[in-house]
Amino acid sequence: MAGLAPSDTMTTASTPKGERRRQALVEAAAELLVEGGFDAVRHRAVADRAGLPLASTTYYFRSLDELVEAAVEHHARAELARGRARLAELAVGPRGVDSLVEIVLDLLLGPASQAGDAEAVLLRYERLVATGRRPYLRPLMRRLGRELDLLLLEIFAKSGVPADAERVDRLVALVDGAVVNALIEVDPDPRGAARRMLRAALS
Repeated sequence: MAGLAPSDTMTTASTPKGERRRQALVEAAAELLVEGGFDAVRHRAVADRAGLPLASTTYYFRSLDELVEAAVEHHARAELARGRARLAELAVGPRGVDSLVEIVLDLLLGPASQAGDAEAVLLRYERLVATGRRPYLRPLMRRLGRELDLLLLEIFAKSGVPADAERVDRLVALVDGAVVNALIEVDPDPRGAARRMLRAALS
């Protein structure tokens, strides 16, 4: 219920059934977030996507903001997990620039099968920009950003490419700038624009 105290909310979600329902809501919200941005995450839409009663969204989450935050973290951590799995598969030692560029772009823009779609990239950057209008997300985004930077540093180190935090920041900014410029110009291949800039910076 909407009036549950934080401890009560945690208790109701701590049973196996409660955990499953809460997770289903988070996953549904994350899917809606990726598909349509923050405006797509609404109580009814999330409940319908999860196949649960509308009241479940306020039973397991104190507010829509809390649900949105959980969805953002769920999606971001899934992407970080894929990045760490990719890191674990990498052999230690120098690798070609093109191979390294694709690994970095997969982390920053999503898998190539998705990132080749300008609409998918546009939605990703709209979400990133929209977090600035949601102060409650800033601490989470800072934590996730630090984790992404550390992952990139590990990838560069394993690939034999000298890099520190400052260089990683510059490379991420370079990709962001290339993508935003491509989107402004209605370029159908923002990933290609970012690839060219990143390849030049790493060559």
